[in-house]
Amino acid sequence: MQAVEQKSFSPQIINKLNDTGVIAVLVIDELQKAIPLAKALIKGGVNAIELTLRTPVAIEAARAIKQEVPDILVGLGTVLTEDQVKAASKIEVDFAVAPGCNPRIIKKAQDYGLSFAPGIATPTDIEMALEQGCRILKYFPAETSGGLKHLDSMAAPYQHLGLSFIPLGGINISNAIPYLKSSKILAVGGSWMTKRPLIQAADWKAITKNAKEIRNLIDQITG
Repeated sequence: MQAVEQKSFSPQIINKLNDTGVIAVLVIDELQKAIPLAKALIKGGVNAIELTLRTPVAIEAARAIKQEVPDILVGLGTVLTEDQVKAASKIEVDFAVAPGCNPRIIKKAQDYGLSFAPGIATPTDIEMALEQGCRILKYFPAETSGGLKHLDSMAAPYQHLGLSFIPLGGINISNAIPYLKSSKILAVGGSWMTKRPLIQAADWKAITKNAKEIRNLIDQITG
């Protein structure tokens, strides 16, 4: 894994994501689950999250984790509107990502100084992101788009520009190794550690166990 400095993403956050290697993707339905969930991940060695803006409590959950669990990197996902960018900036999350590449949202994130990775799945997406000054890109949906093989082919013409990718979508403990070994990858992301039913059942032991599995795998690879 390799960290790259660029304008639309804080170098400090890049380095932290590079060091952790994995981002847990969360969907939180109940605010009271936010803090114990974050602590369960920290206990398992995972200290970066992407909290998706798909539920009414998502912003408040991110705010609570940011305030009460300072050792975890808090990112917001599914950032689709300017109001969501504003809300992310107001609660001072560490970064934000989107499933697609919307120049208007990228510009708004830059205006607020919010580290932001747009989503890409094609060369056209990459060039749109480059036009906006982005070098950290979310590769989504990774597995159904062709996985690492597709990313390697797609990114080859842009290799000299120092791009780094955060692949999400279909990644889990069984297929993460090739991604983690790739110099193109900043960190992998996935919801397998924190599946929604596990959160709803408050099964923190299972989440900690899942986090430990990926942390041990990353430690073996980075050795």
